[in-house]
Amino acid sequence: MFGRRGSAGPGSPPPKPFGGGVKKDTPASDPAPAPAATAPAAAAPAKSAPKSAPKPEVEVKAKTNAPLSAEAKEKLDAVKINVFNDLMEAVDLAELSSLTPDQVREEINDMVSEIISMRGLVLSIQEQQTVIQDICNDILGLGPLEPLLMRDDIADLMVNGPNITYIEVNGKMEKTDVKFRDQAQLMNICQRIVSAVGRRVDEASPICDARLADGSRVNVIAPPLAIDGTALTIRKFKKDKLTLEDLLKFGSITPELKTVLEVISAIRLNTLISGGTGSGKTTLLNCMTGHIESSERIITCEDSAELQLQQPHVVRLETRPPNLEGKGEISMRDLVKNCLRMRPERIIVGEVRGPEAFDLLQAMNTGHDGSMGTVHANNPREALSRIENMIMMGGYNLPSRAMREQISGAVHIIVQAARLRDGSRKITHLTEVIGMEGDVVTLQDICVYEIEGEDANGKLVGRHKFTGMRPSFWEKARYYGLEAKLAEAMQFTGI
Repeated sequence: MFGRRGSAGPGSPPPKPFGGGVKKDTPASDPAPAPAATAPAAAAPAKSAPKSAPKPEVEVKAKTNAPLSAEAKEKLDAVKINVFNDLMEAVDLAELSSLTPDQVREEINDMVSEIISMRGLVLSIQEQQTVIQDICNDILGLGPLEPLLMRDDIADLMVNGPNITYIEVNGKMEKTDVKFRDQAQLMNICQRIVSAVGRRVDEASPICDARLADGSRVNVIAPPLAIDGTALTIRKFKKDKLTLEDLLKFGSITPELKTVLEVISAIRLNTLISGGTGSGKTTLLNCMTGHIESSERIITCEDSAELQLQQPHVVRLETRPPNLEGKGEISMRDLVKNCLRMRPERIIVGEVRGPEAFDLLQAMNTGHDGSMGTVHANNPREALSRIENMIMMGGYNLPSRAMREQISGAVHIIVQAARLRDGSRKITHLTEVIGMEGDVVTLQDICVYEIEGEDANGKLVGRHKFTGMRPSFWEKARYYGLEAKLAEAMQFTGI
C-alpha cells in the first residue's frame, strides 16, 4: 500500500487513516464538490495529516450496463471528485515513481474500493470500475482524453476549454460529452504533454507545439490568448502505419495512380505535396516514403517529429523553441542548413512554411534528388507561388525570374491532396513541373480527379483520369528499369 503523503514530526498529531479520515457515522450536509486536485507530475511538499472530508449525501444505485442518466452521471462525477481528493490525501506521491503503471493501477484499485466503502457509497460494478479507470487516467495518462486516444477511428481531437470537446470521425465533426473538472485539470494535462518533449506552456509562453509518444501532433494555446480556456488540438496518428495500399482501399487513389506514385518515389524525383489543412499531406508523405530504397540515408526536419519512416537509416531532427530568456531557438532553416553537412541522400521537410524553402530548393538542386516536403496550398500553381513568397520572407533580394528558375529546376512533381466537402480525402492532381516559358513556370497535369456528382448518401462520385501526356521523367524511369511499370499504369502502348 502507498505510504502517506508527508511525515509526522515531533508534536504532530498521529496520522489519520487514508481516505481523508472519513467516518461512516459523521452527519453531513450536501456540500458543493471540492475543487478538483490536478493530477501530480512530481512529488508534492510534505504536509501534516489531511483534514477529514465530509461524507456527501451521494448514493448512486446499482445499475446494469445501461447508459447512465444525466442525473446519475452528475452524481457519479461528484463521487469521482471526492474520491480523487481523498486518494490524493492518502497517497505518498514520492512512491508513485518507484512503481510500474500496472502496480500503480492495482494499488489505486484497492484504495479507491476502500474509500468508496468507507464513504458508504453504493455503486454498481460498472460505476466503480468507471471511477477507478478515470482516476487511473488522471494520474497515469491524459485524464478524460484517454478513451478518445484509444480509438483508432478519430483523426483529430479538439478541446475548446474544459467543457467542450470535439472529434473528427470519417471527415465529420462530432461533439463529445467529454469534460474536464476545471481549467486547472486541463492545463495540467497540457503541461504533462509538452514537458515530455522538453517544452513548456504558461502565461509567459502560451503557444506550444508538441507530440505524444505515438507521434500524434499536439498544439496548445493557453489563456490569456485563449479567452474561453485552454485550447488543445491533437492530430492523431493511427496505430497501424498507413501505406499506399491503404489509400487505395480508402478510395483516395486508384491502382494505376498508386503505381505511378511508387515509381515517383523510387526514381528519386523531388516531390512537393500540397494541400489544405486536414487534407492528408503528412499521411501521403509517410506513404510515399515507404517506397524509398532501404539503403538510402534519409534526414527529416520537422517542427514536431511526426513522420513514421520505415527505412533503417533515418536521422530525425526537430526544431527547438527559445528558452525563458528568449535564447537557444533552433529554427527549421537551421535544421535544413545543418543537414546538408550530414551527408544526406534525401532530405524530407515535414512542412515548408518559411525561409527554409530556399535552403530546401538549394538542396534539391545540389544532388539530393528524391527530397520531399509538404506545403499548404489549394492547387499546384498556388503551391509554387507559396514557395516563391517564402523565399522572399527570408529577405533574399532575387529577381522573380531567378526565383522561378530555381523553383522549376528543383521541384519535379507536385501531388495535390484535398479534403472534399463530403469529408473524403482524394489526390486531385498529379502535376509535373516542366520548366520555364518566359517568366512563367510551366506545369503539366499527369492525372486529375474529376467529380461527376454525388450518390443518395451525399457522397461525391468521381474518377481519377490520366491526361494522356507523356511525363518528362520517362527517361529517368527507364534509367531505373521502371519504364514498363510506368507505361502499364498510364496505359501507354508501343513505347
